[in-house]
Amino acid sequence: MHEVSAIYTIRSKYNTLSAKEKKIADFILEHPKESVNPSIEELAELIGISESTMVRFARKIGYSGYQRFRIALARETIPSNEQLFESEVTEGEDPVDLVFRHTRKTLDETYAKLERKTVRDAASLLAGCRNLYLMGLGGSNILAQDAYHKLIRTGLNCQYASDFHLQLMLASQASEDDTALIISHTGSGHDTLALAEELRNNGCKLIILTSNTRSPLAKMGDLVLAVSTGSSPVVAESFSARITSLVLIDVLYVEILEILQDKGVENLNKMRSIIAKRRI
Repeated sequence: MHEVSAIYTIRSKYNTLSAKEKKIADFILEHPKESVNPSIEELAELIGISESTMVRFARKIGYSGYQRFRIALARETIPSNEQLFESEVTEGEDPVDLVFRHTRKTLDETYAKLERKTVRDAASLLAGCRNLYLMGLGGSNILAQDAYHKLIRTGLNCQYASDFHLQLMLASQASEDDTALIISHTGSGHDTLALAEELRNNGCKLIILTSNTRSPLAKMGDLVLAVSTGSSPVVAESFSARITSLVLIDVLYVEILEILQDKGVENLNKMRSIIAKRRI
């Protein structure tokens, strides 16, 4: 389906659409490029219809979901130099300058908007829970593993698995005494939502680390840590958001150690000591 023009598809199937679906079609046909960047929640609000209508519209014109349609529309309307990275790549521009500048910008924006109370509340939940589940899929799984690598040093009972089914099995064992840190750039993946649903059904507290604070996953969280991002809608992976997420994990690590005080330092030194024995 991605080889066919999304604009052509909308026009060819326009007469089969409902009144609300035609409202979506009219907006996209009039503002094709501007329709790409907003999330499904933002675009639905802008047009004045529900998110479910947006999904039905995408399926009505032949796509499996809204995200597939959005990617097809982006490929058709976004210039190729905006598809290489999460910001426009100008011909002849130094890649070093581009990547460092954009990453610094994302870090600065996240720092400026970060709610300190939310960070402290998240650290308190993590420090006081019986089990700490660290979860994420795809690129976010790498971030979850980094969180595991950091937070296990504090002495907390950390639970991590790289496989989705194993994560789902862990989620099935969660209780109201536990807390989960779920990492997801988009906050809209079916499998990630399944993990959150299972955890929540078992009474587990949810801390969501995401770039999309209006996503279905964010709406399920007890606390949300937001990462600013200027990623291109056609670039699924947000490089700078990954770096910023790693920084926020470090922030949580420091906050947790401050809460645990002497006990945290004792656990940290135990781990440092055992690792030091393996060095020449």
